[in-house]
Amino acid sequence: MTDPIRIANCSGFYGDRLSAAREMVEGGPIDVLTGDWLAELTMLILARSQATRDGAGYARSFVTQMEQVMGTCLDRGIKVVSNAGGLDPAGCAEAVAEVADRLGLAPTVAYVDGDNLMGRLDDLVAAGVDLAHFETGEPVGDLSRFISANAYLGCWGIVDALERGADIVVTGRTTDAAVVCGPAAWHHGWARDDWDRLAGAVVAGHVVECGTQATGGNYAFFTEVPGMVRTGFPWAEIGSDGSAVIGKHRGTGGEVSIGTVTSQLLYEIASPAYLGPDVTARFDTVELAEAGPDRVRITGTRGEPPPSTLKVAMNELGGYRHDIAIALTGLDIEAKAQLVEEAFWAACPHRPEEFAGVSTTVVRTDKEDPGTNEEAVALWRLTLKDPDERKVGRAIFDTTVELSLSTIPGFFGVGAGGPRARPYGIYRPAVIPADLVPQHVVVLGGERTVVDSVAPPGAVTVDPLPGPAPSSTRLTETVRVPIGRVVGARSGDKGGNANLGVFARTDEGWTWLDGFLTLERLAELLPETAPLEVERFRLPALRSLNFVVHGLLQEGVAASTRQDAQAKSLGEWLRARVTDVPAALLGSSAGGTAGDVRHVPPGSGDR
Repeated sequence: MTDPIRIANCSGFYGDRLSAAREMVEGGPIDVLTGDWLAELTMLILARSQATRDGAGYARSFVTQMEQVMGTCLDRGIKVVSNAGGLDPAGCAEAVAEVADRLGLAPTVAYVDGDNLMGRLDDLVAAGVDLAHFETGEPVGDLSRFISANAYLGCWGIVDALERGADIVVTGRTTDAAVVCGPAAWHHGWARDDWDRLAGAVVAGHVVECGTQATGGNYAFFTEVPGMVRTGFPWAEIGSDGSAVIGKHRGTGGEVSIGTVTSQLLYEIASPAYLGPDVTARFDTVELAEAGPDRVRITGTRGEPPPSTLKVAMNELGGYRHDIAIALTGLDIEAKAQLVEEAFWAACPHRPEEFAGVSTTVVRTDKEDPGTNEEAVALWRLTLKDPDERKVGRAIFDTTVELSLSTIPGFFGVGAGGPRARPYGIYRPAVIPADLVPQHVVVLGGERTVVDSVAPPGAVTVDPLPGPAPSSTRLTETVRVPIGRVVGARSGDKGGNANLGVFARTDEGWTWLDGFLTLERLAELLPETAPLEVERFRLPALRSLNFVVHGLLQEGVAASTRQDAQAKSLGEWLRARVTDVPAALLGSSAGGTAGDVRHVPPGSGDR
């Protein structure tokens, strides 16, 4: 048995709080400092940046943070593990080493690569590797259009680097949880088939990977959380059996509670069998318990062998887009929208069918009897896409300006982007056999080693936890309130899909939620999901449901024409919908409020 290892997070995305590394290193005891800088969209951004200037393929903010904390980390024996290497982990490691030399420090710096497949695509396809879209089956087609292609690596390259004495480990595209799972596996000496222990570390890594989302950020019940003006970052203390305690440094804002941890567990997942390169972590076996103020214990996580393939994130330049938003103010909103649209196409030098993509939406943000000018405004939104930059560039801007004095009263543009079109990317997920993507570990000044990405064979049968027993409480009287008065939600993007996790905070609430929120009911409450394929997954032990809405984000975040291209607000839209909720739940739901309640006798009211 070894002592638990406390692994802190200081970044949930590229652009997160720059001072977070110093806050975590100086704010309390930690053993490892980690962070997540990469997302599917980030890889596209880095690829475009790298194409225009040298040294732009990694997250430079990480190098700045290392300059702030490197000396303290070395003094205290704090290891650093980061995926900030992006498309150039070697360059990132060299930049860190240059900072160390300037500071008069001598850390052992290592990097892990092998994930970048761009230089291998032609050979892989020629050898018969099928890189078809893993949801639609669309063939990979012309390889020259891709600007990034990265396999998701696991934790064992990180383990190798730490075993070779690295103080700072920089990786490329590992899974988000690998930067936590790697230090835990290294510290505890786990084997590659310690499925349950690895799964526990993956779950802990998933909770802390998005930084302050584990401590109150993006939390449905944020009004109950203190210190949200400056939310603290989380850490995971992982035991030798894979169990973990999630916490944060004392005196920092936010909270760690079963609610905040549950929310993050539901973030950007699909099936409860959470696939990864090292282990399949079964989220439907996770148990949570309060372990003190701002402490939540995670136990019971079971693991299964991972698939024999690795996920590959591929990005291509899809072309160019121009986004327009015209204000529709006051009366006759629909008539104004119709006139603007007809006038636009009458003035536009191209017909709608001549563009690669046309999306038009009327966004009704206006209010009846508006008390302010802004409350009177709705939007007509148009997005045009085409491979020809000129077609969706200045000509579209000029067409819009031409309408200013000749169409609707109160005409003005909202958030105009100027006369230039902007490029957009298309995300394509694929899979590749794991044995074709070994991890390469380099200690600066030392030799390169190769770590196999293939997991050992095995077969494990895991049954989900049943969760709380069905409540016997009779919930007959209902009230008309927003459903969010009794349930929380967390949503996000998974490529072109969106996930929507919904959770209850009491056993009675779970019994009702599980029976109430069917696929049919979700389509009624969120009609934009009705024409799409939607999957529903149960996580009873977490009192939660997870919905995966296929195709809601079209071709991925960078190409989506939705106002919320990352589906971050999808859960809050659901929580705002008014429906029949058992009156008893309003009293039992922690923090629930019965504002704007209309009582409905049993057996009456809408579904």
